[in-house]
Amino acid sequence: MRHRQELESAIKACRALENGVADNIELIELGEAEGDQEIVTEAEDAIKKLHKVAAEKELETLLSGEADSNDAYVEIHAGAGGTESQDWAQMLMRMYIRWAESKGHKVEVIGTSAGEEAGIKSATILIKGHNSYGWLKTESGVHRLVRISPYDSNARRHTSFASIWVFPVIDDTIEIDVSESDVRIDTYRASGAGGQHVNTTDSAVRITHIETGIVVQCQNQRSQHKNRATAWEMLRSRLYEAELKQREDAAQAQEDTKSEIGWGHQIRSYVLQPYQLVKDLRTGIESTNPSAVLDGDLDAFIAASLAQRIDGAATTEIEDLE
Repeated sequence: MRHRQELESAIKACRALENGVADNIELIELGEAEGDQEIVTEAEDAIKKLHKVAAEKELETLLSGEADSNDAYVEIHAGAGGTESQDWAQMLMRMYIRWAESKGHKVEVIGTSAGEEAGIKSATILIKGHNSYGWLKTESGVHRLVRISPYDSNARRHTSFASIWVFPVIDDTIEIDVSESDVRIDTYRASGAGGQHVNTTDSAVRITHIETGIVVQCQNQRSQHKNRATAWEMLRSRLYEAELKQREDAAQAQEDTKSEIGWGHQIRSYVLQPYQLVKDLRTGIESTNPSAVLDGDLDAFIAASLAQRIDGAATTEIEDLE
């Protein structure tokens, strides 16, 4: 049924584009015949918008990986640097939430670890929507921020790092067998805002997969049982994502969250001072409007990195055939 719905949605989108182009061409011809330039201009603007939609749909057809259509978990981890990096991690969390909301996806915060003064040490969010993982999978890596620190009384420029790790939510069509003997399960008291919201029971759950060292945790529910179930689901998803990574080019190893969150590992730089620029170091795509990017305008960067990955995979396949 899900596959059918996806096909119906794709067909509907194609027909909407075809009808939109045809209707606006007729409006242009009508406007030119009657000498109404306003109608012509409006129809031309509508066709430009349709062109943008068509380009996005064309890229979407390339999301044909095993888990590309699935929902996605996004993990954010602050790098070294204390409050600066923790504030940057929270900015990134907001950026991905705004991006998801702009696409009509639903967002659920699985858990956060607050910083001492501001920001977050780490967080995990669940983004629910068609092709969530496919769109976001190339966002894994280290993100670098350069700005005048709001926490520095001397107003000096600071460089902060945070890492993003994206992995797919596995559905019923994917079987991942993990036994309790393969993991270590710890429970602890969930952090909270204080006051009446303080959690007085050890409801938070942390699961460590012994062989791979993968660690997942969940604390957003008051029930330890619910947190445990969510953590198991996250662990299976992480193990599945690790298997997918093994099938890809070894160059993707730089996206491993175990790599140093610092210089030489970043995939994108966000410079707010002394100039305004966001640059993806893999594709060369740039934006001189960091405010829009940090507000969720990531489509250009995502499209370029996806196209690069797909082109690289195609090139590798051709070389293998030769």
